[in-house]
Amino acid sequence: MIRSHRRPSFTTVMLVLGLLFLYLPMVVLVVYSFNESRLVTVWAGFSTQWYGELFRDQQILSAVWTSLKIAFFAASMAVCLGTVAAFVMTRYGHFRGKTALSSMVTAPLVMPEVITGLSLLLLFVQMAQLIGWPADRGMATIWIAHTTFCSAYVAVVVAARLREVDRSIEEAAMDLGSPPVKTFFFVTLPVISPALAAGWLLAFTLSLDDLVIASFVSGPGANTLPMVVFSSVRMGVSPKINALATLIILTVSLATLLAWYFMRRSEAKRQAAMQQAEGA
Repeated sequence: MIRSHRRPSFTTVMLVLGLLFLYLPMVVLVVYSFNESRLVTVWAGFSTQWYGELFRDQQILSAVWTSLKIAFFAASMAVCLGTVAAFVMTRYGHFRGKTALSSMVTAPLVMPEVITGLSLLLLFVQMAQLIGWPADRGMATIWIAHTTFCSAYVAVVVAARLREVDRSIEEAAMDLGSPPVKTFFFVTLPVISPALAAGWLLAFTLSLDDLVIASFVSGPGANTLPMVVFSSVRMGVSPKINALATLIILTVSLATLLAWYFMRRSEAKRQAAMQQAEGA
């Protein structure tokens, strides 16, 4: 009996090639982070010395802490502003200026980062001349700049979720005497919480990864991690950068898995509650 071997389809081949193109460089980077040699392209044996060198580099550690603080506060503020913008775009009827508002909210999605960074730099310079603030550009100006463009991403994610929400549930809650504010916090917010979490994670990642805008609006007293890494790479790639990138990949992977687990668990509980309510 002759067995016929199915050849992989074109889609499968392209998918495998695409995944290799994306993730194979990361695997090589992780492997060479344990390289004993100072040359990042020459393997000289297994060693963890560069992780020790990394944790003794105060400049990188300070930049990591600065980037984490900016990313946390920028993502939190972006979720607040983006959620409000999403509600205005999806829940309010037609009003004068709605199209302009929607265009302005989503403009940072397509605006080149160079234009955004230069515009914010000119804004901060003019504000310093008119009202005396900010006297020095630093963490505050980077936070404002990151919040500005991260809010657009959050607004798109939350608006997509709000369009799928069954408004009859909110109307039923208000018919039973629940005020609009209480309805929002106890009915609407739990339903859109996966979108809020996804928007927060997206904004946190974008803020942590940004280099161009932060370079425009930062000052000498505030250097983010991408700025420090970029400046060090220009002088030559150090194995410490490989170790740093490996730790970032590990942290992001764990955070993504945890977020996926809790979001799936929350969604399963919500579906079970809805089925129980329908059965009753």
